[in-house]
Amino acid sequence: MKNNTARPLVRVLIVDDEENQRRGLASMIAAWGYDARTAADGQEALEMLAEFPAHILVTDLMMPRMDGSELLRRLSQQGGGPTAIVVTAFGSIETAVSTIHELGAFWFMEKPIEPHAMRVLLERAAAQTRLSEEAERLQRELSYHGMLGELVGHSAPIQQVFSLIQQVAPSRAAVLVTGESGTGKELVARTVHALSPRRDGPFVAVNCAAMPETLMESELFGHEKGAFTGAVERRAGCFELAQQGTLLLDEIGDMPVGTQAKLLRVLEDSRIRRLGGKSEIEVDVRVVASTNKPLEESLRKGEIREDLYYRINVFRVHLPPLRERKEDIAPLCDALLDSLNRKHGCKVTDVQPEVMQAFQSYHWPGNVRELRNILERAVVIAGEGTVSTAHLPLDFGVSEPERRPSESADPNEVRLRVGTTVDEGEKALILKTLEHTRNNKTRAAEILGISLKTLHNKLKEYGSAADEAAGE
Repeated sequence: MKNNTARPLVRVLIVDDEENQRRGLASMIAAWGYDARTAADGQEALEMLAEFPAHILVTDLMMPRMDGSELLRRLSQQGGGPTAIVVTAFGSIETAVSTIHELGAFWFMEKPIEPHAMRVLLERAAAQTRLSEEAERLQRELSYHGMLGELVGHSAPIQQVFSLIQQVAPSRAAVLVTGESGTGKELVARTVHALSPRRDGPFVAVNCAAMPETLMESELFGHEKGAFTGAVERRAGCFELAQQGTLLLDEIGDMPVGTQAKLLRVLEDSRIRRLGGKSEIEVDVRVVASTNKPLEESLRKGEIREDLYYRINVFRVHLPPLRERKEDIAPLCDALLDSLNRKHGCKVTDVQPEVMQAFQSYHWPGNVRELRNILERAVVIAGEGTVSTAHLPLDFGVSEPERRPSESADPNEVRLRVGTTVDEGEKALILKTLEHTRNNKTRAAEILGISLKTLHNKLKEYGSAADEAAGE
């Protein structure tokens, strides 16, 4: 959902040779919550911008020394500059339009200025500025760190994903994100949202595989009070909640066919009707769909409507599995460790070479999600320093057939009969762990989550037989 944290003050520079005009406009704009300054002509504006890096420039065209057109030309030559709104007197409209096309001004207004129109323009210009700054920040991350939002990687496959996201994000096109479970499909959707003109709107995600058809329709379209048993009040659906933002339909391949027909109508008409409602509601929502299923196969089986398939498959972004981009494991570990340290208050710096070697040799059936889970466990156990092989799960890297060769024999399992006491079970677990670590008590204590002193005390309780098994 939308984050309503306060934004930094937007800086506006008003350039006009008429003192009353610029002061009155500055006073009005400041009252709307902007940091407004003034300059008497283009030359003074250039000098002020060196100390007052404005986000928005409101400039007259006809001024002495340096007019508005020359000011914008100079700023363009310097490389960008603030978002510009050109203000012009009657009779200069053709010049203003020409200035916009040639010099990239944001918009123009005629004098006398209508306050409401100016306020709307300023809000739009501020949104445009924030979008440009965010795009530049993400581009810098991509260039320097191999990052795009929360997506990380230097490999050719993930760089192709970054390129596709950057191409589609500014448009209104529907996006279909495909890939195995755990590859980061929701992160792609969030990055598309963050780079789009809708980034200030809400991002809403709904899992199409998590609920039956009746609840799915209520979740998507909302319902009126009394629409069905249990509907004790009116409820807005995800389309309404995502108004002017982005809606992620996660695992759309599992959406009931009956709901697909209603979804298609919404995508075509941009209108919804709540369950039990009599009127339609217009919605302005960008839809991103994701699936871990091959939709072409679902199409052949009749599990997804053909018309819906072509409606959502306008622009496809496929996320490769982690096993196909193992060169990204190292930068992923760095990014994940940073995130997990903040989450758990730990100070783990990196992973040991032996751990990285194990990671590179592993198949990663659970993809990036599995890597995150493995690292989260390791960070919690280690607390600080580096992740070693002792911090990994006992069966990490063991294939499923190796892990369970038979129901009767697994060297890493502790089997207990009903009636076994807690003390007996604890003893069996400790001795089995010592056997697994080849009697390395320090590592056994780490795996068991107890102190070395506690382990020694437990072994003393078990007597000489346990000591002998532990190999003092």
